[in-house]
Amino acid sequence: MEDLQVQVEKAIQEIRPFLQGDGGDISIISIEDNIVYVKLHGNCVGCSVNQMTLKTGVEMTIKKHVPQIEKVINIDEIVH
Repeated sequence: MEDLQVQVEKAIQEIRPFLQGDGGDISIISIEDNIVYVKLHGNCVGCSVNQMTLKTGVEMTIKKHVPQIEKVINIDEIVH
């Protein structure tokens, strides 16, 4: 069984080219209690569709690869 971090990173690699194509990127900050905390970079920061991208793109892709993940949270959304 692969480490959870490795599995989530593989899932992120699948969606990263789409984010980079729009001038953005994403990093995994931590994984706690089956919740992935991420940080968006570049054009993804402050983008009006980043919540939609996070839920429909990133979260869906991660859950497809790692079904035990419950949700993905952008740390910038909880800091403010």
